[in-house]
Amino acid sequence: MIATVCTANPHKLEEFAVLFPDWGLALLDDADFPPEDGLTYLDNARIKARYGRLHGPADRWMIADDSGIEVAALGQGPGVVTARWAEGRHVEKLLGALDGESNRQARYVCALVALSPGRDEVCATGVLEGTVALAPAGGGGFGFDPIFVPVGEANTVAQLGDVWKAEHSHRARAAQALLAAV
Repeated sequence: MIATVCTANPHKLEEFAVLFPDWGLALLDDADFPPEDGLTYLDNARIKARYGRLHGPADRWMIADDSGIEVAALGQGPGVVTARWAEGRHVEKLLGALDGESNRQARYVCALVALSPGRDEVCATGVLEGTVALAPAGGGGFGFDPIFVPVGEANTVAQLGDVWKAEHSHRARAAQALLAAV
């Protein structure tokens, strides 16, 4: 299958290439994406996929995602506004917000939307439960990975590495569900 990933982030294309190994993928080379102002992750993924359907190659699937972190002590926030909330300082901002908190339960959530050339929509969600560590550890990953410890693991996602992430992350779980549904 041939698909366009609806993002301006080349790192995400690399990650999607691992998650969709049998698909030919390319970035949507349009940097003027609409605001992600949906109420849910699925809404935001749908906004990007529909934008891609309008502006990308007509003969390709369009794939878009939205993800965030939900932290119990923050009332399940920052949630759908994670990227704006973190302001590029993911680790520092979350550790500061949890300073003195004993409940460090959290979860990563990812919603994926794929639109076929005929505009059929396939959606999938993936969740990775875990806790927020007291301090960053590991050099891999990005975002909150240096402080996110998945349930059943002793290390952060950044320590577990890309191979682990490609099979177990919230985005990997969403991709597995999407592939099963396409």
